[in-house]
Amino acid sequence: MSEPVVEVFSGTDDLVAAAAARFVAVVTEAQALRGSASVVLTGGGTGIGLLEVVRKAPGAIDWSRLDVFWGDERFVPAGDPERNELQARQALLDHVPVDPARVHPAAASDGEYPDPVEAAAEYSAAVHAHLAQHGAFDLHLLGIGGEGHVNSLFPHTDAVREAHELVVAVTDSPKPPPVRITLTLPAVRLARHVAVVTGGAAKAEAVAAALAGAAPVDIPAAGAQGSATTTWLLDEEAAANLPR
Repeated sequence: MSEPVVEVFSGTDDLVAAAAARFVAVVTEAQALRGSASVVLTGGGTGIGLLEVVRKAPGAIDWSRLDVFWGDERFVPAGDPERNELQARQALLDHVPVDPARVHPAAASDGEYPDPVEAAAEYSAAVHAHLAQHGAFDLHLLGIGGEGHVNSLFPHTDAVREAHELVVAVTDSPKPPPVRITLTLPAVRLARHVAVVTGGAAKAEAVAAALAGAAPVDIPAAGAQGSATTTWLLDEEAAANLPR
């Protein structure tokens, strides 16, 4: 696993622009090397904001050769505005020529798999099929919560302790909604490149703890590592507690 590299930006606009540039660079490099690329998206204001910037970028990405996954999903109806999938489609995917067969959302609660455990199993099958063919994800984007969660992996929960399964259902999330589907830390570590993108003073304590080597069960973000690179893109407020 790679050691983390920290990049600090003066404000949200610069942070989001840098994260979007990272997205484009990883995807285009992967497509040049291997013919296709895969990304795992994250939600939240910064995660969706970078997708809006990517949408406006020059046409370097071949969208028809991109596989899209999500790191986690709120298990709510398909039209619920809280769904990460819906937000990502509005910000980017509905505006670029992606191949619908290569967009892999987790099931909605009103879909074919109303049981979250079954929905997680279905999503796990899609993840495993992709990895069997391609070996890894190219880029896994992550936000971080104020208590250090990434995806829907919260401190001291069964999901963050999961050591084998790549996808699990969460039925007692401390942050609403309580039911979610999430990729686990073993799945995050199957990405060549991991980018943790976050801003704001509320994240500073968790950021510092993760980068100081906290146990992932205490600060889940500490367990987020890519096989080739792990990059933390932060604004100055989120980086405030880091050593200078």
